Amino acid sequence: MTTVNGLPAHVLLVHAIVVLLPLAALLLVLSALWPAARGKLAGPNAILSVLVVILVPITTDAGEWLERRVASTPLVRTHTELGDTALYVAIPVAVLAVVVWWRRREHLKTQAADTGSTAVAPRGRTFLAPASTTVTVVIAILAVVAAGAAIYDIYRIGDSGAQASWQGAVSR
Repeated sequence: MTTVNGLPAHVLLVHAIVVLLPLAALLLVLSALWPAARGKLAGPNAILSVLVVILVPITTDAGEWLERRVASTPLVRTHTELGDTALYVAIPVAVLAVVVWWRRREHLKTQAADTGSTAVAPRGRTFLAPASTTVTVVIAILAVVAAGAAIYDIYRIGDSGAQASWQGAVSR
């Protein structure tokens, strides 16, 4: 994707990443730390986080297309290099969001099996230890670290893009 309605696609797509990746990161922290939120947010956030992972390469590809069509400056090169790191912070957020959702799902299956529900397969081995407090704490710590890294990285990328686009473009 190169242009949308005559505008460079990167200029439009970047706004989705700037909003959706920090949102997914914050929802990850909420769902990892707060059991009540986990029930409502884990599934939608897993979908959102995977969507962000799909959007990041599309956005960076559109950015590379745009980079070939603007003046090459140190600020543009810095922004391009930083933009390449977005996928490295989006993937851990998505993986952890899916893990949180999966553990919630496994926990519900275990609860249903314990109550004798026939709508669920009989209790067997559950993956990712949904009842383990230790695993929950480790995932929560990883979620906070991954979310912090994602938000910080997106801030750095966005700031460098704004500097590359606007420095010297506005008169006092």
